[in-house]
Amino acid sequence: MQISSGIFSDKGKKQENQDSLGVRLGSGSLLQTKGVAAAIADGVSSSEHGAEASSACVLGFLSDYFSTPESWSVKKSVEQVCTALNGWLYRQGDALTAAHRGRVTTFSALVFKSTTAHLFHVGDSRIYRIRQGMIEQLTVDHRTWISSEKSYLSRAMGVDTHLQIDYSRSALEIGDVYLLSTDGVHDFLTEDEVLAIVLSSQKDLNKATELLGRQALDHGSLDNVSCQLLRIDELPSQDVDEVYSQLTELPFPPDLSEGHILDGYKIVRELHASNRSQLYLAIDSDTGLHIALKTPSVNYEDDPAYIERFTMEEWVGRRIDNAHVLKVYEPTRRRRFLYHVAEYLQGPTLRQWMHDNPAPELEEVRGIIEQVASGLQSFHRLEMLHQDLKPENIIIGNQGSLKIVDFGSVKVAGIAEIDTPIYRSNLLGTKNYSSPENLADQPGSNASDIYSLGVITYEMLSGGKLPYGEITSNKSKINFKKLRYIPCRDHNEDIPAWLDGALKKSVSPGPENRYHELSEFLYDLRNPNSSLNFIDQRPLIERHPVKFWQGVSAFLAIVIFTLLFVSST
Repeated sequence: MQISSGIFSDKGKKQENQDSLGVRLGSGSLLQTKGVAAAIADGVSSSEHGAEASSACVLGFLSDYFSTPESWSVKKSVEQVCTALNGWLYRQGDALTAAHRGRVTTFSALVFKSTTAHLFHVGDSRIYRIRQGMIEQLTVDHRTWISSEKSYLSRAMGVDTHLQIDYSRSALEIGDVYLLSTDGVHDFLTEDEVLAIVLSSQKDLNKATELLGRQALDHGSLDNVSCQLLRIDELPSQDVDEVYSQLTELPFPPDLSEGHILDGYKIVRELHASNRSQLYLAIDSDTGLHIALKTPSVNYEDDPAYIERFTMEEWVGRRIDNAHVLKVYEPTRRRRFLYHVAEYLQGPTLRQWMHDNPAPELEEVRGIIEQVASGLQSFHRLEMLHQDLKPENIIIGNQGSLKIVDFGSVKVAGIAEIDTPIYRSNLLGTKNYSSPENLADQPGSNASDIYSLGVITYEMLSGGKLPYGEITSNKSKINFKKLRYIPCRDHNEDIPAWLDGALKKSVSPGPENRYHELSEFLYDLRNPNSSLNFIDQRPLIERHPVKFWQGVSAFLAIVIFTLLFVSST
């Protein structure tokens, strides 16, 4: 991405300039994961510290936004930063008279990421877009008019503890010009005047912004005058060949066996192999430590979607630091092939543990699920979804500590925002553990991972059964509306009804009916929730077929004896 910009700010007829504005481009990888950010703020004149408020917002935003996790979406990143800034401004002022004595300011921001513009706005500063010779105001003034001449700000930064900020997004086009301005400019210029100045001075955006400010002053503006222009000169390439070339900069490793050395890692033995990857136990020649080395399968050497997911496994693993998630190491030597290095875990999978312990105690199951949830929560905090949580992807290590492994299906919100010609399917994971929305190739949410965790919990408590039975249909042909939850108590009578209710909610086919926070599910696994007391509404013939037919047989026997008795008399 390449942009051109121009900035102008002047105190005008006032004693002090209470406006602030600025723009920042992400450096290195941040240009791709965070993009370009611009902001403008107008300190409220009636506020004693308006200049300080506007400066704190712009400088704080342009600094803190690029410090948020790269995995976060633009929306979450900006909202978190703005919420923190708003709280700081509010606490600095007198809560009872914040609008007059505190630090209050308008705030409007733009983030260009990939091929999308993200707009954030509170107050009466404005953002315009000029495209193909036409100008459009993209923000709405948060101003309440008392009369034709009198008005006040209905929303601003620093006024309240709760910040309500407008958000919108739209596609970028090469040649788009965005204008951010304070009311000292746009209140004194018509849109036609703004358009004429910008179109006549596109080669020098600094000159264009100064012309806008000077003309506003000439038209009678008594306020500070500030504005900035941003023009889209180049957007990230969407050429599939170019993207594939970038993905294949590192070749796939050759076949490895005991004794082979790859970039300083000596292969000890193969731990696991599938049609998608190979996993080896190796020794780091520098440290002497045993590590796990994962290599891609040559079956996918020409599959860009596979290569992207494989490289993302390392990207994800290096950003998560949790005792219950596999630790992925950053290579300390120059890499000549595509692979990644992780800690070596010795121990069985949860699947093997379940085979060895078909009837675990309830408290033991709770302890396991709480560890898995702790690891899963570290993904969710970074706006990541694991999307392939199953017993095979959970390793039980030393002293019973569990770790989540395999990040090949992880979805990262911040990466998903980056446009690519490569098709990214949501149809990942494993059939019996994937949520209905994932199986329908629809975007998932935290509730999707909670569904998978609920299935695992049910499976451990039921002796290896599944909440809807074994799903044999193809992923795309599964009709979850026709599936009926099989109570866990059918397989384990020791399970209390309230716990069965929690399990049912966790695996509800509709994500809106599931838990949305892991903490809620964990709480209900230990504490009765009266709203979830499970009532089995299935017909008796489905719930207890043996008892049903015993009852029918008894009834028919009574009828036969009655008929015989009547006929004999």
